[in-house]
Amino acid sequence: MIGTNIGIDLGTTSVIAFAEGKGIVLNEPAAVAYDKSGKVVGIGRKAYAMLEKNHEGIRVVKPMVNGVISDFTATRHMVQFFITKVCKNTVFKPNVIVCVPSQVTGLEKRTILDLITSAGAGRACLIDEPLAAALGAGLQSDRPKGVAVVDIGGGTTDAAVITMGCTAVSRSSRSAGNALDEAIIRQLKRERDIIIGSKTAEMIKIKIGSALLRDVELGLTAKGKNYITGMPVSFEISSTEVFLAMRPVLEDIAETIRLMLEEVPPELSADVYDSGIVLTGGGAFLRNIDKMIETKTGIKTRVAADPVNCVALGIGDAFEHMSVLEQNGYIFKARSELGGLDENMED
Repeated sequence: MIGTNIGIDLGTTSVIAFAEGKGIVLNEPAAVAYDKSGKVVGIGRKAYAMLEKNHEGIRVVKPMVNGVISDFTATRHMVQFFITKVCKNTVFKPNVIVCVPSQVTGLEKRTILDLITSAGAGRACLIDEPLAAALGAGLQSDRPKGVAVVDIGGGTTDAAVITMGCTAVSRSSRSAGNALDEAIIRQLKRERDIIIGSKTAEMIKIKIGSALLRDVELGLTAKGKNYITGMPVSFEISSTEVFLAMRPVLEDIAETIRLMLEEVPPELSADVYDSGIVLTGGGAFLRNIDKMIETKTGIKTRVAADPVNCVALGIGDAFEHMSVLEQNGYIFKARSELGGLDENMED
């Protein structure tokens, strides 16, 4: 295929891009900022820096929700900006592979293909997120042997068993990184009348959060706003309080994995028991989440070497295995083959 080959992990919280021959070339927040007239004033890091700190004249949009497009125009602006940034002044339009959650609908897949081709891709192809994560984690997915991968992203948790270059069984849940942040926000508002933003919740989760109750309790001082008085406050929060807030979401993640494993055929199930479960995605960094999943499933669980970049690296690896992927229905399509959008929708 003529043109640069690019892989894009179009996530709920971040966009990671892989360029063939160069590796990871871009990792930026999934955010777009607009002024009152609708003009784009920031994309990626610049827009994220404005999030929850902007005045009424600026609107910051997070265009991806739970792994799918919630704002088509903002997503197109974002993808167009990132493709241009990666390709710079190349003559030919790039060939782009984009990952999608394993259980998105056909309409959602068509919407993403429409968007990618309208944003500047010459040809586009979609790949299941767990398959890309397995490739990026170095798992041999082209053999007749089952490998289990769980990708815990910002908007979705995707659990799947991969065999012979295709997804055999999969489950997807909206209980993921953002849901853990939201659980901390709800807990503080409900129990202590304190309001915090998503950035503060994420900071608390990263610094003292754990998927299992810690043996030694930790504390953290954070800042927020009193719900009743509206005044700024400084408060202390313990690791136990954070764990109790996140526990329902963690239980749902474990249940998603358990339900996926129940559907695995016996021979593949034996493979999974031998090889274990591999965790990818930003959520894999949560302390003790591998031990929690191992306790709930009885299957040895480990975190991939580079969990955040696994999906993007896997998309890059997919370019080297396109013959296997094409046999399983992963085909590049040009805009003319899609029917496309009306031209006035692209402006």
